[in-house]
Amino acid sequence: MANDQKCGACCKEESPVPTPTSAHSGTLLVFSISNMDCPTEEKLIRKHLEGRSDIEALQFNLMERKLTVTTALSVSAVQSALREIGMQAVPATIEGGLVTVGEPPEGRSRITWWRVGFAGVLALLAEGLVFAGMAESAWPVVALALLAIALGGVDTLRKGWFALKTFTLNINFLMSIAVAGAIVIGQWPEAAMVTVLFAVAELIESYSLEKARGAIQKLMAMAPETARLQTSAGQWQVVEARTVSTGQIVQVLPGERVPLDGEVVAGRSTVNQAPITGESLPVEKLVGDAVFAGTINEHGVIEVKVSADYSHTTLAKIIETVQEAQAQRAPTQRFVDEFARYYTPAVVVMALFVVLVPSVFMGLPFETWLYRGLVLLVIACPCALVISTPVTVVSALAAAAQQGILVKGGVYLEGGHKLTLVALDKTGTLTEGRPVVTDVMPLNHRPLPELLQLAMSLDAHSTHPVAAAIVAHATGLGVSPSAVTEFESLTGRGVTGVIDGQRYYLGNHRLIEELVVCSPAVEERLFRLEAEGKTAVVLATTTEPLAVLAVADAIRESSVQAVRELNAMGIRTLMLSGDNQQTAATIAAQVGITDARGNLLPEDKLKIVAELQAAGEVVGMVGDGVNDAPALAKSFIGFAMGAAGTDTALETADVALMKDDLRKLPAFISLSRQASRVLWQNISVALGIKAVFFGLALAGMATLWMAVFADMGASLIVVFNGLRLLRSGNGMKHQEAGDAP
Repeated sequence: MANDQKCGACCKEESPVPTPTSAHSGTLLVFSISNMDCPTEEKLIRKHLEGRSDIEALQFNLMERKLTVTTALSVSAVQSALREIGMQAVPATIEGGLVTVGEPPEGRSRITWWRVGFAGVLALLAEGLVFAGMAESAWPVVALALLAIALGGVDTLRKGWFALKTFTLNINFLMSIAVAGAIVIGQWPEAAMVTVLFAVAELIESYSLEKARGAIQKLMAMAPETARLQTSAGQWQVVEARTVSTGQIVQVLPGERVPLDGEVVAGRSTVNQAPITGESLPVEKLVGDAVFAGTINEHGVIEVKVSADYSHTTLAKIIETVQEAQAQRAPTQRFVDEFARYYTPAVVVMALFVVLVPSVFMGLPFETWLYRGLVLLVIACPCALVISTPVTVVSALAAAAQQGILVKGGVYLEGGHKLTLVALDKTGTLTEGRPVVTDVMPLNHRPLPELLQLAMSLDAHSTHPVAAAIVAHATGLGVSPSAVTEFESLTGRGVTGVIDGQRYYLGNHRLIEELVVCSPAVEERLFRLEAEGKTAVVLATTTEPLAVLAVADAIRESSVQAVRELNAMGIRTLMLSGDNQQTAATIAAQVGITDARGNLLPEDKLKIVAELQAAGEVVGMVGDGVNDAPALAKSFIGFAMGAAGTDTALETADVALMKDDLRKLPAFISLSRQASRVLWQNISVALGIKAVFFGLALAGMATLWMAVFADMGASLIVVFNGLRLLRSGNGMKHQEAGDAP
């Protein structure tokens, strides 16, 4: 109906990551690779597979160890190709449309720790014998060192060999060269210690990354595997949740998770919706209310009519979106990856100069400068630099998801801190979106029930909140609708249709002006109602106005607080509404917005967003995800309000606020700012430590094992610094709990 009507959903003008499915003709194969832990392995796989005529595209998700291959090859052929470079790939299982990635076998991980630990003991014994006065070339020292290298460096040396075979310059290749060089110059104990320390660093780094990977696994664990289904005989039978179809009835007992999305058809209870919306307090559920898979039934027994199967629940869509978002490279990550492409070869060339120039052209001792060159190679490892961005981005994405803020990718997460202005729709964003009729003013001799019948007959064909309010009001008074023919929605103005051979219109002031049936009496009523912050519409024929109807929509308390927080963060706010200017200004003033634009069609909102961006503003647009699609698509970041259970909202918006709580918008911006700070902290730490050790290496003050320690320390610092963002989700939850009455 009239106000705030907009056109259908559309997409962003550009997608940050191209999808391979539409542009390629090959089969899409998804593999789980348990030993693909960091960009080193990604680079090795790319070098080995890219460029082959039978491989069309590769997509990597390192955080989940997932590789997607678009190829004409069979599964076994791809597995065989990956085995050539030491990658153990198994087809990823897909349950209910969700990709379940494999984890390294626990037994193998335990054996690896024991093996590396024993190698460490042997390396320390070798160092101890030298410290006690035994020569580094003595056979006990050499034997202990060789055994330590064999036990602790088997994985590194094997990967180094694969890197050499594929001419891939990575850390495993660099470490293998460093160990071989140390052996050549007789530094056996140090070669063993470097091998063990690097193996320990790899294990600790892998363990640290599991913390970030665990976020998506926790989301998947929220989906119950079973459901209590009502049989045709009326009995309750426990079945697999994925076998339940839409329309069937399931029962949820106290303490159980809701197995599938649906509508309560019997019983009442309170449900903890934190997994979906991030709400800190349970929500009461009565007959007719929607419930979501993964939420927790707290007290009563409820029966739910299923509205979405296992692979299409809101939780499934959240998991799928987070999985896709993790696979996308954020702008900072793309910068770091590109930087590493040139950084590593440059450092290798530098190491060669360090070895050759002093020894060949200056006559200085070859072994001394070879050793310093080897130290440079070890400290040159870009692992800490490259791993810092995905860990930080994934941690922030998971923290946002925990609070019911669904971010479509790292590009939007990073972009949030750049916003300078937020444009907000009125209905359903700043207000409750459930207006009620406050006034019905007849303008001629027709009785009130007849006028209501005409209005509800037209609005029964509209989904707009104002239309729903008029229909609900008339229904409550016992009025029944009449048949309508030739119905038409007049975008941004109202609706029209023929009832009993007469054409009627129901719409806003703009529509009545276009029909040339407006009068001073009509305008006086409209202005008075609009001054009170109400939305007024007029029922009319082609020749005269019949009645003025007014509805009022309550302002959300959370909207006032959200606007206050946005202003405190230095972000300007603007309200865009299809309502008349007076009503828009009144509502805006009540929530603390000084700039309100009314009488806007969808194309007007799009034009305003475009003009603001042309003027240098970085604009975020907040709407309901279905409407305002042009403006949402044009804005730097589009936010959908109350997206839980709404397919179109999840597809249209860049960021979906799963609950109708605008306070999640400043929370998202705050998280984005924090993530941006952490990203650059990590980059600074990684490069800073390397710069210091470059100097120490050239001065002869750094040893190989010190270089490994520095690299390991840098990696752990950036990983744990990124993981701090996971706690931001809990912090937002506690803050919201404190605000709750």
